Amino acid sequence: MGNRFPITLAAARPATYGEGMARIVLTVLGILAALWLVFGFVIPALFATLKFLLILGVVALVVVAAVTVVGKLSR
Repeated sequence: MGNRFPITLAAARPATYGEGMARIVLTVLGILAALWLVFGFVIPALFATLKFLLILGVVALVVVAAVTVVGKLSR
C-alpha cells in the first residue's frame, strides 16, 4: 500500500527554470540591499554617534577644568 497523499514542498524545488533564476536574482538583490544598508547607513551612523560623544566628552572636560581652575583661583 503506497502513500496516497505524498507531501511535497513547493519551495524545496522550483517548478521551472525561471522560478529558480528569479529566486537567485532576488537573493542577490537582497544581499546587495543589506550591504548597502549596513555600509551606507549603519556604519556611518555609528561613527557619527561616536564622534558626537567624543566631542561632547571633550567639551565636558574643558568645562570641568575651567570650573576647577576658577574655583581654585577664587579662594
